[in-house]
Amino acid sequence: MSTPVQTENTHTAKKMNWYEVYILANHWRSDLDFYREDIRFLQQLIQKYLIWITKKENLDRVAGIRKKGHELSLRAENLQEAVKRHLSTVVDAIEGKKPVSIDDFISRHGQLEKEFADFVTDFRENRKEVFKVTEYIMDSEELQHILDS
Repeated sequence: MSTPVQTENTHTAKKMNWYEVYILANHWRSDLDFYREDIRFLQQLIQKYLIWITKKENLDRVAGIRKKGHELSLRAENLQEAVKRHLSTVVDAIEGKKPVSIDDFISRHGQLEKEFADFVTDFRENRKEVFKVTEYIMDSEELQHILDS
């Protein structure tokens, strides 16, 4: 890479290193790919073993997990689209295609960073819940013999 492209807003004296922002946003995009794949895998796993669950209480627990998983999947998709738009803005700034308002960009970047952090927190909580409920159901439904066969 050559010298980082920096833009300075003379009114606020803020500098923006577009290459650093590009690298960070690419990490977000890559992480979101992983999270979406993980959510999809867990949803498929739940679907596969749903037929073996007989107790209404356990079916209700699984329904709650599936709903939360679906909501997380939608959030990940929306966040991924926002990150793609963000990357497009960064590329435009690096290539000098369009002027970018640094104040607006910094505001949007901060908002996106918060949305991403909130998503990761919710993703981790959901994953813990999936494992906790799975363990409970395995014990209460005595499903271990299905997995062993």
